[in-house]
Amino acid sequence: MGEIIEFAINGETAKGYLAKPISGKGPAVIVIQEYWGLVDHIKDVCDRFAANGFFALAPDLFRGDVAKEPDEAAKYMMALEMDLVSKTLSKAVDELKSQADTSKVGVIGFCMGGGLALVLAAKRPDAVKAVAPFYGLVPWPEATPDYGQISASIQGHYAEEDAYAPPSVSRGLEQKLQELGKDVEFFVYPGAHHAFFNDTRPEVYDADASRQAWDRLIPFLSESLSGK
Repeated sequence: MGEIIEFAINGETAKGYLAKPISGKGPAVIVIQEYWGLVDHIKDVCDRFAANGFFALAPDLFRGDVAKEPDEAAKYMMALEMDLVSKTLSKAVDELKSQADTSKVGVIGFCMGGGLALVLAAKRPDAVKAVAPFYGLVPWPEATPDYGQISASIQGHYAEEDAYAPPSVSRGLEQKLQELGKDVEFFVYPGAHHAFFNDTRPEVYDADASRQAWDRLIPFLSESLSGK
């Protein structure tokens, strides 16, 4: 089980959920929340990473707020100050590098967090060496990253039945990244719906797609983040 930690940002403190591997050594990954907030599902993902030998840190972008309804979640998401979010994520990278004693981190994010994972990879190419967006969207046009700045390997996980990030959009992004010469591979899961990895939402959770995505994700991150 992980714990809530604090890290410095702009003279203030931000919080996040940190899970550590039992060995005290291992690769490091930032986990970026969906628009629900730092909920138990995101903490559980961090714990799963720790059980697989990773350090995992999920920064709390909503600063303690947790949504229970989609309208409330959307309100929290649209109220985010992108400059503060960007600084929080960057400081989380530095905190995780220190915790794990490494120069490389991976980033995984879900929905809103998947889009922010790509934003962070473009902002911190010095540290982010692997990025894995799950049905990732950048819902703020002004926050669309300069994909050319990304130095990380990219593995995307998207759903076939997704009105928010349909295959036409995800394949278009994959093609754009390929044209930029990026090391990228996107997977689209047949019959899966948006948020298929969230096992706390039985109406959309897809156990087979989730297991297949996880089985692809762990080797991808391990290989991309090997060494210090």
